[in-house]
Amino acid sequence: MKKETREMIRELAYYSSLGFSVAIAIFIGLFIGLFLDRWLGTAPWLMFIFLGFGIIAGFQNIYRAMKKSRTL
Repeated sequence: MKKETREMIRELAYYSSLGFSVAIAIFIGLFIGLFLDRWLGTAPWLMFIFLGFGIIAGFQNIYRAMKKSRTL
């Protein structure tokens, strides 16, 4: 296989997994918040805070991908 084709497949796999990584970051934040709310009895405050952290982490993944694509 040509080097260019391998590089293109590698980039396609990276960008295809980007949506999955955003969703995972959001769900991890949500579940950490839910767990802490149940443990500390602070519902729903920590859920909202950690959901926000998850959303921020997801958008950071998108930003890094955009930054990487501009440098290529």
